[in-house]
Amino acid sequence: MRYLPHGPADRKAMLQYIGASGPDDLVATVPEELRLRGPLDLPPPLSEMELQDRMSELSMKNASTGCYRSFLGAGAYDHFVPVAVDHLLSRTEFYSSYTPYQPEISQGTLQTIFEFQSLVCMLTELDVANASLYDGATAVVEALLMASRVVGRDRIVVAGTLHPEYLATVRTYFRNLGLSLTAVPWGDDGRVDPRALGAAVDESTAAVAVQSPNAFGVVERLDRISAEARAKGAAAVAVVAEPYSLGVLRGPGALGCDVAVGEAQAFGNALSFGGPYLGFMAARDRYVRQMPGRIVGETTDLEGRRGFVLTLSTREQHIRRAKATSNICTNQGLCMTAATIHLALIGREGLRGIALANRAKASYTAGKLAAVKGVKRAFAGPVFNEFVLDLPRPAAEVLEALRGKGILGGLDLSRWFPEMRQRILVAVTERTRREDSDAYAAAMAEVL
Repeated sequence: MRYLPHGPADRKAMLQYIGASGPDDLVATVPEELRLRGPLDLPPPLSEMELQDRMSELSMKNASTGCYRSFLGAGAYDHFVPVAVDHLLSRTEFYSSYTPYQPEISQGTLQTIFEFQSLVCMLTELDVANASLYDGATAVVEALLMASRVVGRDRIVVAGTLHPEYLATVRTYFRNLGLSLTAVPWGDDGRVDPRALGAAVDESTAAVAVQSPNAFGVVERLDRISAEARAKGAAAVAVVAEPYSLGVLRGPGALGCDVAVGEAQAFGNALSFGGPYLGFMAARDRYVRQMPGRIVGETTDLEGRRGFVLTLSTREQHIRRAKATSNICTNQGLCMTAATIHLALIGREGLRGIALANRAKASYTAGKLAAVKGVKRAFAGPVFNEFVLDLPRPAAEVLEALRGKGILGGLDLSRWFPEMRQRILVAVTERTRREDSDAYAAAMAEVL
């Protein structure tokens, strides 16, 4: 919030304007016994300059990617965001807009959503996309609930390589919904075990959900998994936590998947201490009436002019609660707008170029780190921009030592997998410079 000083004369003028005789009139409805009688325990007032200095001093206590060489990923990625994204996003028609309760008079908002949906369909190679969801984790839940409704079964199979926090969200939702959940283990290459998956999927299965690249950064065989699911009449659900991977990998739709969901923070949205983030969902046509949230369509008016309409909105604000497909009552409008601007700016070739840079830099960094004595790659499966390393010492000790050298070396996987005390997940993006990777490898050698 900007610095907005006001003195006694300003306060008096404001009270007079609204017809109040004093500050007590503003809280007249609050019971007397609940009111604070006395000054707040606050430090003395500061000038604008003093306040800015104080806030800068406080903000310096935060660690950020601006003061560390960061190799953290695991579902939140430090990608470059062109300054034009924030500039366009700060336009008042975007920044101040709220959900379009009278949608057809909000043509700008509707067109932005329509463009986002179109971009998601292009990325995923599927037929239809919705206006966005809260985040990747809730998008996975909504996809599985949707698949259960469409297929008419209540048993869900998920890969054990699904992001553990996504899986925890699914378990939370399923706890009281009467849906069963089976998690399939992974093999030595870091991919879901095909034999275990084959044994888990049967004619009672509603959906099979697999993340690719998965929680270990390994690219899964979506074509084989989707064929396995569809052979049993189940929906194949692809989860994408790092959407830049779609710049070099085939879209889930082209690999036989029925639904694709994931997290789109990587496009135009900053890390922001964990949120707000942006979930997306795309599916084949037959799912459209069961998709959560809302869908914007394109049309023409009576004079033949291009226009946009709220085509479907199967949420409880618009239809009877019992008929709603979800209790999600909004899309992540501003985050969705940022992603749309970002993708429009970089274009198809830009997306592919950045994705290739991610893959190349990850390959270089993995090679440098694996060359350090005692360090080796944990899984042999193909990766995009993340990989797991085996360390000769507990990961927590190594990462703490690296932090002392100004490097956030990755994620300690024992956070989610207690048996992996000596494994870390390392992420690389286009922002990682060669000297960052070299410095990381040198620091790792010193630490070990």
